[in-house]
Amino acid sequence: MSYETAVARMFALGHELAQTPTNKFDLAHMRVLLEALDHPEKRFPSVLIAGTNGKGSTAATLASILQASGLKTGLYTSPHLIRINERIRIGGKEISDSDFASLHGEVDRVAESLVQKGALPWHPSFFEMMTAIAFVHFAREKVDLAVLEVGMGGRLDATNVVEPRVSVITDISLDHQKFLGNTIGEIAREKAGIIRPGGAVVTLPQQPEANDVLGNTILEVGARAVNAVPYVPPVSPGSARYLVAGAEEFAAENGGNAEESRQSIYRYPLQVMGRQILVETPLVGRHQLRNVALAIAAAVELSEQQVHGITADSIERGIRETRWPGRFQTIPRRREWPEIVIDVAHNPAGAWALRSALSERYEDRRLIFVFGALRDKAISEMAEILFPVAERVIATAPENPRAASPEEIQSAAARTGAMVEAIGGVNNAVERARSLAGNDGVIVITGSIYLVGEAMQALGVKI
Repeated sequence: MSYETAVARMFALGHELAQTPTNKFDLAHMRVLLEALDHPEKRFPSVLIAGTNGKGSTAATLASILQASGLKTGLYTSPHLIRINERIRIGGKEISDSDFASLHGEVDRVAESLVQKGALPWHPSFFEMMTAIAFVHFAREKVDLAVLEVGMGGRLDATNVVEPRVSVITDISLDHQKFLGNTIGEIAREKAGIIRPGGAVVTLPQQPEANDVLGNTILEVGARAVNAVPYVPPVSPGSARYLVAGAEEFAAENGGNAEESRQSIYRYPLQVMGRQILVETPLVGRHQLRNVALAIAAAVELSEQQVHGITADSIERGIRETRWPGRFQTIPRRREWPEIVIDVAHNPAGAWALRSALSERYEDRRLIFVFGALRDKAISEMAEILFPVAERVIATAPENPRAASPEEIQSAAARTGAMVEAIGGVNNAVERARSLAGNDGVIVITGSIYLVGEAMQALGVKI
């Protein structure tokens, strides 16, 4: 089977969230599939990361720390920006086309056989197939440790068949209510499903409802809470600007361009494993300081569990070398193009994080937004958060059957009073934004990850 055929067959299964919960969210079926594949999930140690926002950034940071520690590290994330291979990485490198095609063919044949024998009632979903392929790949490549991002929820997510060395829960907010519940407490209960009896769980204080659920779950199952608070620097609006200014000084001192480096680094000292390190994270926004703290706490916990190679030095280097595209990623001004900010802000919490980061960096700049979202997202609320800071908003739609039309976004944003244009096609929307931004404006491309991925392709931005 060719790579192109394998990818086409995967997408023919439908989007992972398009499946009905009564049919697809069942760990018993995932376990049947993995048993037929000789239980790859039991052949490598793992860290499992759940949450509403920040789980991808936390996973990418932790994986980078583990790689800097000399460990052969797998990383499984979702969704992807441009290519399906992005979801499965070892040592920072995507799974090859040939390996993906081969493993897809193998897992698909096993799945079809199980359906024919009646061991499975239907073919595994897109996400179940992706997860099985990742697990087989990590097992055969003998990774030292795999960092696994939960797809959605936690309790019934396909990734939750592993027995993680550490569970990590990032910030919890409202999202995917159709599947997870209508309150923070209900959603937190789904996320808490990754906590293991007697296991270690890394957390940070968050909304009271979420705190109550997580705290009670930890007590009920006898888990051990690992508090990441010691690794969060004290940040006020003033000190946040200081951190950014420090990053510019650092870049200039080391031969970088101070103007371009505005995007690059938060810089602050921190006590880790008995000594002071200098945290320099390229992940922008005050919310990312919490994600970095969770990654540090997870790394320290793994070290205490005798995972060898993790040191204060490797934590420092791993944070500095983290790469997580599409998250407040900036493209400096070039020739006919103004400065561009690309950020996946697909729910209200993400929208607030983006607005905060924009206020830190571009307080006195003209902002032209290109915005697109999926129909099942809280578009009105995101518009009320983001659109008031924009001079103009270009509403568009990525090539996804679940995408809201530009006109639907216009309607949802009516109460904001923002000037919103409806333009079909992401390329056309970006071009329109360029004409409006001129030389002194900033284009902000945000919303759905599918919009961001299409825009990155159009702009020739590499992952």
